[in-house]
Amino acid sequence: MSEPNPPRRPLATFLRPHAGSQADADATPLAEPSVPSADASPVTADDTAEALVDPVTEAAAMAGEVPVQATATISAQAPAAAAAPTLSQAEPVFLRGGGHRLRTPRWQWAMVAALSLLLLLQIALADRARLAADAGTRPWVAGLCRVLRCDLPAWREPAAFTMISRDVRPMPQQAGALQVQASIRNDARWAQDWPVLRLSLSDADGRVIGSGVFAASDYLGAGARTAGLLEPGQSAQIAFQVKEPSASTVAFNFEFL
Repeated sequence: MSEPNPPRRPLATFLRPHAGSQADADATPLAEPSVPSADASPVTADDTAEALVDPVTEAAAMAGEVPVQATATISAQAPAAAAAPTLSQAEPVFLRGGGHRLRTPRWQWAMVAALSLLLLLQIALADRARLAADAGTRPWVAGLCRVLRCDLPAWREPAAFTMISRDVRPMPQQAGALQVQASIRNDARWAQDWPVLRLSLSDADGRVIGSGVFAASDYLGAGARTAGLLEPGQSAQIAFQVKEPSASTVAFNFEFL
C-alpha cells in the first residue's frame, strides 16, 4: 500500500523567502521534480488555478514585497444539453388540435331540425295516398291533413262489408227479370265508399249460369252522387233489377269487390 500524499501547499509558499535565512535558502539544493505516482489523486481545477501565478507577482514575492495569494479560479462547465422536443413539438402541424374549437350556434341546430321536419311533411303530403291506404300510418296522416286541410282518399276495405240481408225474386210484371234487394253494413274503422257488388246466379247443380258486377251508380241510381260515404257501423239498403239468364236459376251469391 502506497503512502498517502502530503497535502499540497500553494506554489507561492515554496517561493517565499524565510526572514533571516536567505543564506540557508541559497545553500539548499534544488529538489528534483517529483513524478506523480499511479496512486496520486488527480489534479483538479483548483490545483491548476493555484499553479497559475503571474510571473511578476512571483518575482515580487521572492523579493519579499507582497505575499502571493492564488485568486484565479477556473471552473469547467459542461455544455448545456439541448432540450428534447416535447410531444406537441415533435408531431406534425396538421395533427395538432386547435386550442380553441368554435361551437356551432344553437340556432343553426334549430334551423336544421326545422328544415328536416319540413322535408318530412312534404314527403308525407306527396305520398299521402299510399300512406292513407295503410292501417298503421293512416291515423297520423289523417291528423296531419286535418291540421293542414288536405284531402285523403276514402278508406277501402271490401272485406269489412257485411251482408245483413239479401233477397232475389222474379218480378211479377216482367218475365225473365229478377228483383235484387240487400242490406249491407260497414264494419271498418274508417268511412268507405259504397262497395262494388258481384252477383252470381247458379242452377240446381251449382253451376254458375250468369254473373254481373254492379257499382254504386247501378244500384243507387241518381242518388249515387249524393250518397256520400258509409261511416263505420253504418248500414244501408240497396235494390236493383237484373235479367234472369235462365229459367233454371235457383241460387245466387253476393261478393264485395
